[in-house]
Amino acid sequence: MERLQKLIARAGICSRREAEKIISAGRVTVDGKIVTKLGAKADPSKNKIRVDGKLLTFGAEKIYLLLNKPRGYVSTVKDERGRKTVLELLGENFSERVYPVGRLDLNSEGLLLLTNDGDLTNALIHPRYEISKTYRAKISGVVTEEKLDRLRAGIELDDGLTAPAEVYLLDKDLVEVTIHEGRNRQVRRMFAAIGCDVKRLRRIKFAGLTLDGVRLGKFKELTAEEISRLKGELP
Repeated sequence: MERLQKLIARAGICSRREAEKIISAGRVTVDGKIVTKLGAKADPSKNKIRVDGKLLTFGAEKIYLLLNKPRGYVSTVKDERGRKTVLELLGENFSERVYPVGRLDLNSEGLLLLTNDGDLTNALIHPRYEISKTYRAKISGVVTEEKLDRLRAGIELDDGLTAPAEVYLLDKDLVEVTIHEGRNRQVRRMFAAIGCDVKRLRRIKFAGLTLDGVRLGKFKELTAEEISRLKGELP
């Protein structure tokens, strides 16, 4: 027997938090009877559970988290060098297994997705889908529009020419850049190629999602709307 909100989330309908709202709204039935009690449980092998009349089928519960990563953490599950990993930020009470979607390097911060949805992860990091990633970079060195135009056109790195980037000079040493590739330390290497050093790098947007309401070092579970928006970035 499992709580209904957990079963609804495991069926891929929405997050547990959203499932609680669905239950309270009287949209869930178990064996034909409406259930509104949040503590209610059911056995998916014996009971027929429906949301808005649709019979649920079950696989592994899909979890989608948005983390505001601080500097000093590596974006891996384990680290052979004993450095702190982003999973430590989830806390001891978070027992579900999730994995980072792509990486932010040790000294970068900002938006990082974590999930156990392998198909979505593979799609979001695949180059052909050109998922957008937006960063704010604090720069040392002289930044000019002429230099930034080189990034806008695409710049040659040791692993090939980059795709054109969207680049905006926000202040004399603050630049916003959007790329659609996922090369290792790409933004830092792009600025190094034009003679500038990135002193601080923060990812503020990924695949249409932002850090709104998520403090540094904290995370949240994506809402059903955000999950839908995320998947809508893919063909």
